[in-house]
Amino acid sequence: MTELVMEKIKTQPRLTPEEGIALFEVFDLLKLGRLADECRRKFHPPRCDIGGQAEPVVTYTVDRNINYTNICISGCRFCAFYRSPGHPEAYLISKKELFDKIQEMVVAGGTHILLQGGLHPDLKLDFYEELLGAVKKRFQIHIHGFSPPEIVHFSRLNNRPVRSIIERLQKAGLDTIPGGGAEILSDSFRQRVSPGKCTSEEWLDVMRQAHYLGMRTTATMMFGSLETSAERVAHLEKIRALQDETKGFTAFIPWPFQPANTALAHLQPASGFDYLKTLAISRIYLDNIPNIQASWVTQGAAIAQVALKFGANDLGGTMMEENVVKAANVSFRMTEPEIRMLIQQAGCQPQKRDCYYNKIC
Repeated sequence: MTELVMEKIKTQPRLTPEEGIALFEVFDLLKLGRLADECRRKFHPPRCDIGGQAEPVVTYTVDRNINYTNICISGCRFCAFYRSPGHPEAYLISKKELFDKIQEMVVAGGTHILLQGGLHPDLKLDFYEELLGAVKKRFQIHIHGFSPPEIVHFSRLNNRPVRSIIERLQKAGLDTIPGGGAEILSDSFRQRVSPGKCTSEEWLDVMRQAHYLGMRTTATMMFGSLETSAERVAHLEKIRALQDETKGFTAFIPWPFQPANTALAHLQPASGFDYLKTLAISRIYLDNIPNIQASWVTQGAAIAQVALKFGANDLGGTMMEENVVKAANVSFRMTEPEIRMLIQQAGCQPQKRDCYYNKIC
């Protein structure tokens, strides 16, 4: 069956979940990578450079991840970042600290922030509305913030429907929503690793409501912990089905679980082989999502370069600050010149972008 699936990819019909599972049995990684690269080229044909040579375009953005709090009541087994209320390392950043971080990013040429935190048990909706308004009053930046688990938490804490929460956050200054908290969209999996977090359907419904309100979002997948290949494909299928319905996802970002300092520290991290295979399958399977982002933050520059030949067309942000993956003892950093050089060394053209994947000169 595997060979038949590999041949089917070349003729463009949509893969079924069974065929997606079969791809995880492929051991010819280079062949799978070439097929994913062909799929990428359908979305992003090579562009001629100044010398007239056609090269793939790889996008990136200059941004900053700001975790406004690490206080969280979810207790996910895969998370090394969160702290329980009252923990000596628990924090909630001040507005001054937040504004200083944003100002530093703006000076460095940044265009947007990723604003995320834990599921804080005491902060009501007016706190977030006031925070968004204060940022927008001082800075002309794009706010990409509050993942679906946070929004579901806000909904429960404030006894308001999810759509109402999103509408109020949008009015206050929220521009787009990140795809964090998806992990694997399987409720049996979520019960094993994150029972205090939203269900898979609740995650999808946040994105559905946001899309219908005109917002754009990303989607993610954290793989390499306790899930099966079938659950990975089921995750991709749910993302693809919602994209068929709403067309609201701008990008998909698969990233491997980092076990250090977590309750699942006994697990081995996903290998580079598994990462590239999963990335390639994501590009092939998600035939309606235009952008696939390589996770250099978890994989480093070398694997990120290879990922550009395995279906990825975007390297995400320079991420002046990143705390969640760092808490699991994984810390890679790149400046804008470094990320541009990495792209060029891979034989591609670097292109700075905004959160909507529009070109920034």
